[in-house]
Amino acid sequence: MAKKLASQGTPATAVLAAAGVPFTLHPYAHDPSAASYGMEAAEVLGVDPARVFKTLMVDIEGKLAVGIVPVGGTLDLKAVAAALGAKKAAMADPKAAERRTGYVLGGISPLGQRQPSPTVLDESAFNFETVLVSGGRRGLDIELDPAELVRLTGALTAPIGSAKA
Repeated sequence: MAKKLASQGTPATAVLAAAGVPFTLHPYAHDPSAASYGMEAAEVLGVDPARVFKTLMVDIEGKLAVGIVPVGGTLDLKAVAAALGAKKAAMADPKAAERRTGYVLGGISPLGQRQPSPTVLDESAFNFETVLVSGGRRGLDIELDPAELVRLTGALTAPIGSAKA
């Protein structure tokens, strides 16, 4: 069952609770000087970075979409565009991403976004029983079954991540 503290409710946790999806919250003390929010979460929580996924907003032919990839790697823009039937993609304007999702950068969750967007999850998520994604604010991750993440976001799965050099 969900391990949830009332003070940590976010639109993301509300979506999971409403759907009856089991999840575990992983709160941590966020350091505002952290260079990478996702890597910070992996390190502080002691979780393999391959299991911690970051939510990135991209602009595909003038429309926003979501790419979800492991925090230790990068989003392959050509691959996410191809997965969504387009030729190219660019990273979305940060302010547009915040307006679209209702979340702040570093806390954008793939769940409970103000306006849902087409979503692609890197297929490596299925290498694990559970993965972690942002819980909707900096310093909060949600652990859940990747199949439930796909179901609740309507995500496609494709090889859209690449390891950092």
